[in-house]
Amino acid sequence: MIQTKDVTLRFGKRTLFEDVNIKFTAGNCYGLIGANGAGKSTFLKLLSGEIETSSGVVIITKGERLSVLKQDHYAYDEETIMETVIMGNEKLYRISKEKEELYSHTEFTDEDGMKLAELEAEFMELNGWEAESEAGALLSNLGIPVENHYSLMKDVPAKMKVKVLLAQALFGNPDILLLDEPTNNLDIEAIRWLEEFLINYQNTVIVVSHDRHFLNKVCTHIADIDYGKIKLYIGNYDFWYESSQLALKQMRESNKKKEEKMKELQDFIARFSANASKSKQATSRKKMLEKIELDAIVPSSRKYPYIDFTPEKVSGKEILTVTNLSKTIDGRKVLDNVSFMVLKGDKIAFVGSDDIAKTTLFKILMGEIEADSGEVIWGKTITKSYFPQDNSEYFTKNQSIMEWIGQYYKIDDETVLRGFLGRMLFSGEDVFKKVPVLSGGEKARCMLSKCMLEASNMLILDEPTNHLDLESITSLNNGLIKYNSELLFASHDHQFIETVSNRIIEILPKNGIIDRRLPYDEYLENEEVNEIRKKNS
Repeated sequence: MIQTKDVTLRFGKRTLFEDVNIKFTAGNCYGLIGANGAGKSTFLKLLSGEIETSSGVVIITKGERLSVLKQDHYAYDEETIMETVIMGNEKLYRISKEKEELYSHTEFTDEDGMKLAELEAEFMELNGWEAESEAGALLSNLGIPVENHYSLMKDVPAKMKVKVLLAQALFGNPDILLLDEPTNNLDIEAIRWLEEFLINYQNTVIVVSHDRHFLNKVCTHIADIDYGKIKLYIGNYDFWYESSQLALKQMRESNKKKEEKMKELQDFIARFSANASKSKQATSRKKMLEKIELDAIVPSSRKYPYIDFTPEKVSGKEILTVTNLSKTIDGRKVLDNVSFMVLKGDKIAFVGSDDIAKTTLFKILMGEIEADSGEVIWGKTITKSYFPQDNSEYFTKNQSIMEWIGQYYKIDDETVLRGFLGRMLFSGEDVFKKVPVLSGGEKARCMLSKCMLEASNMLILDEPTNHLDLESITSLNNGLIKYNSELLFASHDHQFIETVSNRIIEILPKNGIIDRRLPYDEYLENEEVNEIRKKNS
């Protein structure tokens, strides 16, 4: 168990948390949510002891081991993958190293022997003899091939390092597990395995994630950070959302009834306070009026951008035809004989383990790079808007947000432009911020603004939920559900794919694609699809 007692954290004059009292118990998984800047990651650092409280204490049950998902992907570059995972249990790793050092002695003293006996007993108690097999199983389940288990961390790609650090956090059955965005950069299979692992985990888990499907699958509770307080709800993310919206609605309705009653009493008092025969009744009603208290409705710190894609003109019957497209990058064939046709009303989710393949396809469709072979034919009525995964080239000029978005705004009216920016959560002095220094989330909202203002009848979105908070993801999700034209997109957000797409195209490592007009959940469970995937893995 881990709990906070009267925890307050201040940075200068700003109070991030104040008098937080919350208890996290074994057998439960807590989803920590809140608006960007609310302090989710900071709270995990408080719990882990990485930063100190301004006042109050964090209490961990004596003898319990806490494990944290590390964020520095280069911290273990000189270690093997296997050693990096086992380092997740610091005590076990220290003992194994002390044993190695003692066994390396050329002259073995009685003192060495006694120390070694103690270490061997502790090593066995910590299940040390099974450490490598347990670490190997975790790595394999996360999709890291056995031949890489003893590779140096510096020699493997960044996406593999992410999985290794996750395996490190999970290693050795920690009593308390703190996970900050554990699904980032994981493929579908790894996410599904992690979901099952956490569902069956018997200890305490506290997780920060922007993946709503993941939170719904694994969480037994939601810990909501708002205005420096943390309120605990039983249930998953969807239950929290519905409950919080219902509570707000009930409070508003209750206040409305109270206001109507107050007005009725005020009217009576005004009419009869000077009337001798009614004065007692007027006095009585005045006392009743004084007792009525309106519930304080504190507006949430969460802000939802207004995202709405409206095509300027309707697309014709001919949308897009792709025939026998192939492309090799750095000696590796990422697209192999890809063919498909986009039909009227299609909202296609492109999935698959190779993100480079999806990005490459989108760049070819947008004319940014050329295919080695094959053909792309766009319908004459099609206008395109593109949201690239890497948007850095769009933000090189030293422009303000207002100047940047003004390039795409067709109305030359600063007041109207400010109104639009306000709906995209750029208000006040924010509109004068220079675009090169914007955060990832701010740049993503700029790119979404660009796509809205272009009013195209074809959207191509490459990982649009990256860097967005839950509120912006929800708004984008709803905007794309309403979008009445064609859409091609890639995303790792399960709920996003399930609710937006009506067709799935999976790019295979070799020999083309799988193309099915199915809901995403059905697609994942489809036996024929899984058989094709196995043959092409």
